[in-house]
Amino acid sequence: MLSDSTSFWLLLSAVGIFSLAVGSFLNVVIHRVPLMLEREWEAARTGVEPTDCLNLAIPASRCPTCNHQIRWYENIPIISYLFLGGKCSNCKTGISVRYPLIELFTAALGCGLFYLYGLTFQTLALIVFSWVLLCLIFIDIDHQLLPDNLTLPLLWLGLLINTTGLFTALESAIWGAAAGYLSLWAVFWGFKLLTGKEGMGYGDFKLLAALGAWAGIAQLPLIILLSSLVGAVLGIALVVCKRHEHQQPLPFGPYLAIAGWVALLWGDKITGSYLQFAGF
Repeated sequence: MLSDSTSFWLLLSAVGIFSLAVGSFLNVVIHRVPLMLEREWEAARTGVEPTDCLNLAIPASRCPTCNHQIRWYENIPIISYLFLGGKCSNCKTGISVRYPLIELFTAALGCGLFYLYGLTFQTLALIVFSWVLLCLIFIDIDHQLLPDNLTLPLLWLGLLINTTGLFTALESAIWGAAAGYLSLWAVFWGFKLLTGKEGMGYGDFKLLAALGAWAGIAQLPLIILLSSLVGAVLGIALVVCKRHEHQQPLPFGPYLAIAGWVALLWGDKITGSYLQFAGF
């Protein structure tokens, strides 16, 4: 019979392997969801439906340069990238290192949460929450887009999960979703009335609503504060390092997602530590 320690590490290894496979799928989601939406918008604009099929399963993955269909053994997470030397096996065009990095991020999130919380429903919920946020972060970085077909299911899932009070009371989750949306909606229109410009997109409203549904209304001030702080620091750093044009808008979604993830896991501890430090 296996000891509890051995069983734990075997389960952790299984979670890591499964998470790597999920990471490969998340790469597909990050790449294809914006393309699928663009095709839908173009079809709605022109009235002409595309003749070929594009979804998360069809067509099979191909090299964007030479159209070489990627074989199953060329699509093994991490291993295939290393074996191929980070290049297409057919045309030798370089493959972005971001693909294996996302696989590693996905596995790190899965293993880290399992290590912290064990084999529980809460762990499963946190893993799904983290993986969806990872997709949203990279889609927003690439396209300045937070798709409804990711943010809205995340919102509803948060409300459903909190019917059992898993992370917060249902009432707090409902008010968190409403206040999350309305707070950024108010900022959006206030900024637009003052400047005539749009400071953020509607996807940011929906993402904060989803984070409020998961973490509850009490965590919204912390999420907004952390996201603004991280956004300001990184934005200034990018401009100073000349990695970003001063007039080019920065996506706010990644900062919201990171802040929401931190708040859901450690929000109560952060708030408690601050209150203790401030003498309340």
